[in-house]
Amino acid sequence: PHDDAPDNDVAVVGMALRVPGAVTPDAYWQNLRDGVESITHWSVEELEGEGVDPELLRDPRYVRSSGVLDDVAGFDAGFFGVSAKDAGIMDPQHRLFLECAWEALEDAGHTAASFPGSIAVYAGCGMNGYFIHNLLTNPDLVKSVGMFLLRHTSNDKDFLSTFVSYKMDLKGPSVNVQTACSTSLVAIHGACQSLLNGECDMALAGGSTINVPHRTGYLYQEGEILSPDGHCRAFDAQAAGTVFGNGSGAVVLRRLQDAIEDGDPIHAVIRGSAINNDGSQKAGYLAPSVEGQAQAIAEAISVAGVAADEVAYVEAHGTGTAVGDPIEVAALTQAFRQSTDRKGFCGLGSVKPNIGHLDTAAGVASFIKVVQALKHRELPPSISFERPSPAIDFDTSPFYVNATLRPWESDGPRVAGVSSLGVGGTNAHAILEEAPPREPSGPGRAVQLLTLSARTPTALDAASERLAAHLRAHPDEDLCDVAWTLQAGRKAFEHRRTVVCRSIEEAAARLETPDKKSVSTGKVAGPSVSTAFMFPGGGAQYPRMAAGLHESEPVFRKHLDRALGVLADRWQLDLRDTLFATDDLEAAAARFEAPGTQLPAIFAVEYALARLWMSWGLRPNALIGHSMGENTAACLAGVISLEDALGLVTLRGRLFERTKAGGMISLAVPADEIGPYLSDDCVLASVNAPSLCVVSGPVEAIDGLEARLAEEGVDHHRVKIAVAAHSPLLEPILEEFGDYLRSVTLSRPEIPIVSNRTGTWLTDEQATNPDYWVQHLRHTVHFADGIGTLLETPGRVLLEVGPGKTLGSLSRQHASVQPGQAILSTLRHPDEHVDDAEFIQGALGRLWNAGVAFDWEEFHAGEDRQRVSLPTYPFERQRYWIEPGRARYESAERERPIERLDSLDDWFRRPVWHTAAPPDQAATADAPARWLLFVDAAGVGSELARRLRAGGHEVVEVREGDAFYRFSETEYALAPEAGRDGYDALVKD
Repeated sequence: PHDDAPDNDVAVVGMALRVPGAVTPDAYWQNLRDGVESITHWSVEELEGEGVDPELLRDPRYVRSSGVLDDVAGFDAGFFGVSAKDAGIMDPQHRLFLECAWEALEDAGHTAASFPGSIAVYAGCGMNGYFIHNLLTNPDLVKSVGMFLLRHTSNDKDFLSTFVSYKMDLKGPSVNVQTACSTSLVAIHGACQSLLNGECDMALAGGSTINVPHRTGYLYQEGEILSPDGHCRAFDAQAAGTVFGNGSGAVVLRRLQDAIEDGDPIHAVIRGSAINNDGSQKAGYLAPSVEGQAQAIAEAISVAGVAADEVAYVEAHGTGTAVGDPIEVAALTQAFRQSTDRKGFCGLGSVKPNIGHLDTAAGVASFIKVVQALKHRELPPSISFERPSPAIDFDTSPFYVNATLRPWESDGPRVAGVSSLGVGGTNAHAILEEAPPREPSGPGRAVQLLTLSARTPTALDAASERLAAHLRAHPDEDLCDVAWTLQAGRKAFEHRRTVVCRSIEEAAARLETPDKKSVSTGKVAGPSVSTAFMFPGGGAQYPRMAAGLHESEPVFRKHLDRALGVLADRWQLDLRDTLFATDDLEAAAARFEAPGTQLPAIFAVEYALARLWMSWGLRPNALIGHSMGENTAACLAGVISLEDALGLVTLRGRLFERTKAGGMISLAVPADEIGPYLSDDCVLASVNAPSLCVVSGPVEAIDGLEARLAEEGVDHHRVKIAVAAHSPLLEPILEEFGDYLRSVTLSRPEIPIVSNRTGTWLTDEQATNPDYWVQHLRHTVHFADGIGTLLETPGRVLLEVGPGKTLGSLSRQHASVQPGQAILSTLRHPDEHVDDAEFIQGALGRLWNAGVAFDWEEFHAGEDRQRVSLPTYPFERQRYWIEPGRARYESAERERPIERLDSLDDWFRRPVWHTAAPPDQAATADAPARWLLFVDAAGVGSELARRLRAGGHEVVEVREGDAFYRFSETEYALAPEAGRDGYDALVKD
């Protein structure tokens, strides 16, 4: 733990929002510092087009202004796994907050799946006008879905937080907060308390308000809080009311110590917060209270452990009302005067003149404004302010209205406060401080791999464009941190792209103009991917194979050095000059032709490469080797120890050098047609592919076969080897080879191995029998059959772990290979002029594109990495919106807003009873009939049923219940909210 981080400090590590005029915190900040008013002022024609009652528009009191969002109907339902039907039903407040929650977590550089602790959600939303105006006015929808499901499909305040927890798989506390206008700041306070109490390790907090009908104005009423002209003028002499707006916002919080240790992007620090309620000590339930507000502010300052004169800026609730603003400034002054007498030192502002009053989202909008001000070290202007309200005594207060953009000068850490006040008296105040200086990131690999993914190809392209633009705008970003954040801080989706690069400039360029060598794109075949390692045998070696990895990858270097050390100590074989030759590569290649040098070198490199892949979290599901490569597979699977395996391949190579000179030839002939080319001398050494075999034998016999093949026009080539492997020429060395095997311990494989001898899975009995390995040396390699066995698992990824690309090439010739199936190499071909580090990073990227999972923490083991804020997921929003079932102004009398009547004569009504003749008693005396009555709970229906029965009629009563139930032949219950199921059962019965 960092001792310099107080235990009660909370870091703001992620944030996201949707407010009028901005869909990102950066765009929001730009508008704030530029003094932009994002309130929309409508024309009559525009509002008529939105369906506003023309009669209402003609009312001189109607104000054609509001703070709206550009795409309130949009939602990426597919991304969140929501059906189109449910998306249309969902409250847009819930939809927007879900998007903000996702973006905020991405901004923090974390995913729910990889975060080791619990993540809480504290949030609230406003009244669901969409439910009232759009859903309930569609009786067919209500009937088909049912009221229960209609309400529970994210259409109630109770479900905002829990729906986010469900969709994002968050298992910490999930609490819905409802304190009216202070909801989202109270939610932030609750999240802080949950963190500090140890109930969670990360918390999402915020709020959402979407007014429906959305694009509309309002009817001004004298004496209420709304502005008469559509402008909000907080603290100004002309302040006459507020304008309501729409928005959604979420922040991600962590304990400061944890955030520092994990290298999170800390935007700001919450030093302390407090909430309370006014109680009854005020003019009325809806009225604000100086005492209540002052107590909450003073408590927050005390909890934060700062002096009031350290607070250089306060983001006020600032509604721009003639009553509310003076009371708020008086409360702030009272709280500050408990510890300072200074005057005019603290800036005061309000975001409501910019975006309107966002109701339940107002607090988080103010909070993010303060975070951005601290982060950018600037005080944004509080707009629409010309001269102070005469009802506010600024001259003797600690405050001045910050009406212009100015640098935030400070001798110490910058500190600010933010207030949010709820109708009903719940007050909230938080003290924020700028983030502590960030420790510089440590060094990383020179070559980096950027990973991007999305639900769709178009979203993947959009993500690439966003990242390229971000890197262009931030050329000083640490490339290693960018790579780390993308790898560990983003959920991996099915459509993927990776970029190998060495600099920010190169990364941006390759994102903008992809090339196949450095940029790869793929799609994951399924939910889980099986991977097989393939180990080459003799002949694949070349000088300096993997030398670049020995320089750049500590894990590879450790395992290769260990193997080379064993060879030097136990077998007096020093391979370093040959493996890492920097000059006279031809001489090194010549030394590699000796099997006693070649085979141990290949084995050591393969073993170290496999250990490198495994250290990155790639655990192979199967192993296969070609000839000597099966020895490497056996070692990796735990059949034989590293030391004993090194001895085995060294002995194998040295024994080869004692055999009679031989040769091998590869020919394009299927195994079932190879017979005419075989003899006692020329034997089938291996079946490498369905139409590719290798024949082995004495030099003279191989020379003769080569001439015959040329004469017959059979495609062939001579293998560059002086040993007749897998032929009778090896008989003289088998006994000594077997003696060595019988002297070591052989165990059952811990990873499944495909056998060269059988082309199918190696059994425990075979693996632990020395004779199996002797016969493996002598007899035919059935590699093609082995690949067929591996390919019985659809989509299995084949990774060649060793020098060259031969096994991959052979595998692709198999008929079972699917289009686009990933068959990859770890090391470059000797003729390829590419850095080893770049090549393996490219292979890593293609493996990830295919769906192979990696442990990115282990990939960056030993590095000091920091998460950075990067562009978030590019949601592909579509319109999901159920229109109201009838015109809003179908009945002007019914739809007209509630308004105060100016004349007292119109205020009251009294009931008047009129005399009428009794109902016709003969109405029930008709011929008996069968009646189906849906009866009420008040008894009226039951009384009618009684009278009908008395008149000889047959009556079936149906009353409301929790489910369909048959009490008797004449009495039933059903649940209306269950839809037509109950009615169908009733009719059927």
